Amino acid sequence: MDTSINLTSIFGTDFVGVILLLIVLLTKGWSLPARRKESRIILVMVIASIVNCLSDALVSLCDGRTGGLMRNICIIGNTYLYLYNLIVGIAIIYMIVSHIDKTVPALQIVFFAVLGVVELTLLTLNLFYPLVFRIDENNVYHRCSYFFVFLLAGALLIVYGYTYYFVSKIKNPSLRYFPVWQFLTPILLAIVVQSLIYGVSLLPVGFALAFTGLVICLQNECIYIDKLTGVYNRYELEKFNKSASPFKHEEIGVLMLDLNGFKAINDNYSHEEGDCALVAFADILVSVIQSEGIVIRFAGDEFIVILRRFRGKSIETYKERILRAVADYNDVSGKPYHLSVAVGGDIFPYNVQESDFVAKIDHLMYVDKEAYYKDHPKR
Repeated sequence: MDTSINLTSIFGTDFVGVILLLIVLLTKGWSLPARRKESRIILVMVIASIVNCLSDALVSLCDGRTGGLMRNICIIGNTYLYLYNLIVGIAIIYMIVSHIDKTVPALQIVFFAVLGVVELTLLTLNLFYPLVFRIDENNVYHRCSYFFVFLLAGALLIVYGYTYYFVSKIKNPSLRYFPVWQFLTPILLAIVVQSLIYGVSLLPVGFALAFTGLVICLQNECIYIDKLTGVYNRYELEKFNKSASPFKHEEIGVLMLDLNGFKAINDNYSHEEGDCALVAFADILVSVIQSEGIVIRFAGDEFIVILRRFRGKSIETYKERILRAVADYNDVSGKPYHLSVAVGGDIFPYNVQESDFVAKIDHLMYVDKEAYYKDHPKR
């Protein structure tokens, strides 16, 4: 097997990776409206990826050069490259799951933790006894037997990400704005090629391409996202209406929700507090609905929930779940006011037009609101 490193190839791919990531960084492509947590995660991963590309170029340059300094650079640099692949690989899959379902199940967190502990242990032991890689007396890098543990773990994470996405997409077609396969594929191809061809390094640029694709996908998704609350805006409703096929015979459940007494919150506690109430209510809806449907901010304090492939016999189950979640929020919020919501909903054929279902659920919502105001001041 040829153990020589193609420096020209490595420098070229790493340079492309750095340029792509610098464009994402300097244009603030990582900054997503109303998604501060995801924005911070992407920012950290982009910076780590720039360091990854530079480290890859540096250790490749030092490979085979004599001297204690060169040896230390090779050991530390290659350890960082493995560590990066581990941490960022897990972080990408974590973000995919969190983005799709708004939460990460405890079992998956345990899986990520076990995988991380195993690989961190191997990397730590590798500093004293070569298990994953070794630097020989000529300061040349060599793979060791446990290298394939990292290779298998990377492939497993990629396959898991693909599977999770495609299964979720069957249940939630709105994930078309978040095409996971587009930014996982460069990483998968890099893993395959780099494992088969010694002397080339494609993982750093593979991650750079992945993050560039991820940012483009998320920014495209933000066109359909309400900046204040982070849920979908009316553009998504229009797109859903245009995509309705007359040949589908499925049913959808649709709810319209409006905050009772919202004007009083604005008047008594400020418009900033009113915004906080809207954000809190949107978060409640997202936590209740999760991947069962989509939440849309329709106008002001009005929201619409569309439950795709509705198979229930009654929409009341969802209404009760939302009201219970609102009550739970009021118990712990510590706010000087309580959230209250009027709800109207019904079941419609999949190809129903927006004007038809909006008119009906709007009427049902106002019936519920009038019932509320019989016992409360109308503000």
